[in-house]
Amino acid sequence: MKQSHIAIIGAPLDLGQGRRGVDMGPSALRVASLDARVQELGYVVDDLGNLPTEQAEASPAGHPRAKYLPQIAAVCNRLAILVAQTLSEGSVPLVLGGDHSVAIGTTSGVSQFLREQNRKPGLIWLDAHADMNTPESSPSGNVHGMPLACILGMGPPELAGLFGYQPKVEPRHAVIVGLRDVDQMEKPHVQNSGVRAFTMRDIDERGLRSVMLEAIRLASDGTAGFHLSLDMDVVDPKDAPGVGTQVRGGITYREAHLAMEMICDSGQMLSMEVVEVNPVIDEANRTADLAVELIMSGLGKRIL
Repeated sequence: MKQSHIAIIGAPLDLGQGRRGVDMGPSALRVASLDARVQELGYVVDDLGNLPTEQAEASPAGHPRAKYLPQIAAVCNRLAILVAQTLSEGSVPLVLGGDHSVAIGTTSGVSQFLREQNRKPGLIWLDAHADMNTPESSPSGNVHGMPLACILGMGPPELAGLFGYQPKVEPRHAVIVGLRDVDQMEKPHVQNSGVRAFTMRDIDERGLRSVMLEAIRLASDGTAGFHLSLDMDVVDPKDAPGVGTQVRGGITYREAHLAMEMICDSGQMLSMEVVEVNPVIDEANRTADLAVELIMSGLGKRIL
């Protein structure tokens, strides 16, 4: 990383999905010694704590096609402002989710910071899911299935329109890696969006190295660098059981590390978030421990 300071921001939001528990994700990552392990790599770490978030028990779910939309928008707005401020101070934001709806806030903050300099962001989305539903296509109404659509300007205006413009990332600069579970009505959104989506078949046929080389190239070409959004469900549940939405057939432990090592080697990563760690269904916190390992690989840890 070009910058020597890492700002850790907890976003313990779980209103975007039906299964509870990912609000404890930031704590699980800190229990896995995230701060100390990042410091061991030589970074100056400033842990900014957790953003305040609403609890489902104390909040009305609202419209069934986009549940808890006002509450999620409020958190994403606060997160976006903090991420932009962190970047302006010369630090790298490392956001700990929470469900994947927090990515709207993180990416909006990165985009706004670069927009003020007339520069553009890229985006690498490591995820089993496309997260490109809209309220009209979503079978559940859970916003954690909509963040990439919002980032690309297709989602609810309360989220897609943060800072008064959209899209936050141009589709040609956005890449999905690890895709293997797409809702039927969501598929046209992915196919027609202009986003490059690498499915698990692509990885099986080409190998992860080839896929990541192209993903990094697409997210870096014509941009100031890219934001990395790591949903832990991109990893196979055998290695990452404690995630919000498990899908069999994901990338392996070593493939996950290779992806992060290549991202670090590129020198193009501007910010990072790790989402969907659910300690409630984890096994002895090993998903959070793997998440910290992957963060370390993304920040420069090597075998030799």
